[in-house]
Amino acid sequence: MANWTRACATGDIEPEDLIRFDHGTRTFAIYRSPADEYFCTDGLCTHEQVHLADGLVMDYIIECPKHNGQFDYRTGAPERSPVCEALNTYPVKVEGEDVFIDIG
Repeated sequence: MANWTRACATGDIEPEDLIRFDHGTRTFAIYRSPADEYFCTDGLCTHEQVHLADGLVMDYIIECPKHNGQFDYRTGAPERSPVCEALNTYPVKVEGEDVFIDIG
């Protein structure tokens, strides 16, 4: 069963960028792609639990600010070491000017 939570407004994120969203004890990263689509992953790198919101977004890649490991934020797949464990990803929907994530 979906548990949709409003995370931000569409205008809060520039294309090819991300924002941090904290909900309870969890941290998420919400991305806006070059194609104006929205995606969501866990907000902490799987390598050393660093906040990805401080990282660099290029196309569909998020680069961790600590050791430059990279993930494809659409799938969570690791793309460059030292990361080897995928990020969890979450469904996203846009209604009007609001971005919602399904945090289960």
